[in-house]
Amino acid sequence: MTASAGSSAHASGDEPELASLLEQARDLAENGHLDRAAQVYERVVEGGSPRYLPRAALGLAVVRHDMGDVAAAHAAARTAIATGHPEFAPRAAYHLALSLESAGEDDRAREAWNEVMDSGNNRYRPAAHYGLARLAEERGDTRAAEEHWEQVLQSGSAEVAPEAAHDYAARLLAQGRPDAAADVVDRGLEAGEHAGLRLLLGAVHVEYAISAFGAVVGEAEAEAGTEADAATAVSGPAVAPEVAGGAVELLARLLAVRGDGETAERVWADGLAHRDPATAGEVRARLRRGFLAPEPGPASDDRAPEQDEGADWWEPYVEAAAAQNSAPMLTGELFVALDRMYTRLALPLAQGEGDPEALRRAVQEAVRTPGQYVWGPALDDDFRERLRVAAGSRAPVLPEGWPGTAD
Repeated sequence: MTASAGSSAHASGDEPELASLLEQARDLAENGHLDRAAQVYERVVEGGSPRYLPRAALGLAVVRHDMGDVAAAHAAARTAIATGHPEFAPRAAYHLALSLESAGEDDRAREAWNEVMDSGNNRYRPAAHYGLARLAEERGDTRAAEEHWEQVLQSGSAEVAPEAAHDYAARLLAQGRPDAAADVVDRGLEAGEHAGLRLLLGAVHVEYAISAFGAVVGEAEAEAGTEADAATAVSGPAVAPEVAGGAVELLARLLAVRGDGETAERVWADGLAHRDPATAGEVRARLRRGFLAPEPGPASDDRAPEQDEGADWWEPYVEAAAAQNSAPMLTGELFVALDRMYTRLALPLAQGEGDPEALRRAVQEAVRTPGQYVWGPALDDDFRERLRVAAGSRAPVLPEGWPGTAD
């Protein structure tokens, strides 16, 4: 179907009716009556009016797409494009390109974006460059992609440039190019305010901070790995322990924020194993900041003499959780275990059960609950040791594998 479908006289005579139908179709679409809107749009398209056909075909394309009839949507978009209308033809090509791109039909999408470019409507050129940049990135054509990204940024379009800059800068950051990403973010913000760009600006500064802290950590490690000369031996290390320890902590925590938990854990581990004891102690103090420091009481009175103060069984698990940035997971495990133990013990108490066997079974299930967690065996071993210290020769002989695991 073309813009000239139908006689001009017929079209001219029906134009008031077609204008009214077009408004009806728009109202129906805006109110969610897509089936009826499509039917009315089709009547306008069939009218063949050069004046109303482009807009009606575009509206039909949008409605059909929203209804899930992609083939009909594409056909309607093609009808609008064929009219060559300076506004509605490029808009239809824009809609078609997005639809094809989302469907993974990259070649056809590229053709549609080029039709937007060829329409002569400069308003839609930035969007077309943005679409072509994405497609070039997907096929690995970095040079073509950069040319299109640059065209979008140069346009200064408040509608397109900030969003495109956000997409482009995120890709650059993922490639490890924070300087280039920072430049793109700044240019995007010049075109218009964008919350996502502000977030990426912060991410760029995080990358700069990671680089700076990493340099301090690297210097401290290199220094510890070389034999100190006489001057150093007198004046102490060039990187003070508090500086090196602070760099380790900040580097590890920023890596965790970035989502690189494995590297963050390795940074903590290397810091704890630092050749300089003062630096290692500083790192450990920072890792353990905020840890529970229970006061001496009945729970610690039965500790074996050979057990050092502060060597509670749970300490290694808490340290590991802090280094791995998994403290919420460990906390969740503890609350789940506590909830299950409480439920198993509280039920017979609430029911007033006097059956000794039922009570013994409830206690047994509660004691077995921690066994399903990685820290459960350490709890059992600690109990065995405390029992040995407290009861001495009167300590009961526990069965092999006691207490077992929860069902």
